[in-house]
Amino acid sequence: MDDIAQDRGWKELKTNGFMEMIGPLLASKDADGNHFYALQTDNRHENRLGLIHGGAITTLLDQAIALIAWDAADRMPTVTLQMDTRFISAAKPGAFLVARAKARHTSRSIVFLDAELLDQNRLVATATAVMKILRKTQ
Repeated sequence: MDDIAQDRGWKELKTNGFMEMIGPLLASKDADGNHFYALQTDNRHENRLGLIHGGAITTLLDQAIALIAWDAADRMPTVTLQMDTRFISAAKPGAFLVARAKARHTSRSIVFLDAELLDQNRLVATATAVMKILRKTQ
């Protein structure tokens, strides 16, 4: 585990669908209220090169972004309009990957977010995203 993960009091979040298949998704927050989401990787997450598959990395980033967007949108559902991911370094099976995201700007219908994914204190990937807030029509 990394410095962020150590003694953080991780708890398993109830998920379904695709995240449930690659999870469990773990969640924690620090004393300042910042939320963190994690995935304990294993051989199920590797590609043919023996590294964590980019799809697992982007899935964790997208999930973290969606949860932060949901909070930023006053707990209204959101969907990903665009997510740009930059892979910085590789991670190997057994890595405890930690994602953190923050809302950069929220309008009435859109949330703009930034995220990063760490393995220990090493940056693995970053992402920026645009999320659409789904409001009920009256």
